[in-house]
Amino acid sequence: MRSRAENTNTFKAHIVWDRTTRIFHWINVLCVIALAVLGLAILNSKAFGVSGDGKILLKTLHTFAGYVFVANLAWRIAWAFFGTQTARWRGILPFRKSFTSELRTYVKGIRTGTTPHYLGHNPLGRLMVSFLLLLLLSQAVTGLVLAGTDLYKPPFGGAIAEWVTAGDPDKLASLQPGSEEFVDPDAYASMRDARKPIAITHLYAFYLLMIAVFFHIAGVVTAEIREKSGLISAMVSGQKVLEEPSREQS
Repeated sequence: MRSRAENTNTFKAHIVWDRTTRIFHWINVLCVIALAVLGLAILNSKAFGVSGDGKILLKTLHTFAGYVFVANLAWRIAWAFFGTQTARWRGILPFRKSFTSELRTYVKGIRTGTTPHYLGHNPLGRLMVSFLLLLLLSQAVTGLVLAGTDLYKPPFGGAIAEWVTAGDPDKLASLQPGSEEFVDPDAYASMRDARKPIAITHLYAFYLLMIAVFFHIAGVVTAEIREKSGLISAMVSGQKVLEEPSREQS
């Protein structure tokens, strides 16, 4: 088997990630970091000695960061329908007919040091990205609901505010985020019961997301060391340096 040095003339730069995909990726990174820090601060507010008003501020900042996160994710989902080849669903999801055989070949190649080059995501990458997208979507949906239950923020806050005040216009006009002063006790208790499984899902999906992010980063670094294709820098430059990938490996 010839080394890469002996095959230098067969390697060249290939456009992999378009600008939209790269911008999404880095905005998403910043949002996830901000949301994780703020979320952990909210979860540990008592330990940190945060006041009630301070906790409301943390939740408000968390919500605004969440809006950016959701808008960015929504744009990425839309881009997967009409973006470039590697950005579309068929370049992300592990559902094409040849995927199982490609996965077996790739895993075998890891053991033998002969992994094929892929223009976009390799088979393991497709599995990880699909899992990450599922977790991100879960965080987005549950987060929007919780923003309505905690702060009465859009898109569900208006309906939830009417729920907890039992439709009383005077209570509704006086209702404040984080306060139970102007709520109907029975309606508020009912809302909190409905909120509980959503909050639990949001929390544990967050923990899963952090674990998945760790393995994602570890996998990217490992693949970069093994393949030396510029996988990490490609999310900045948009280009990988690799042999011409076959049609099946695009």
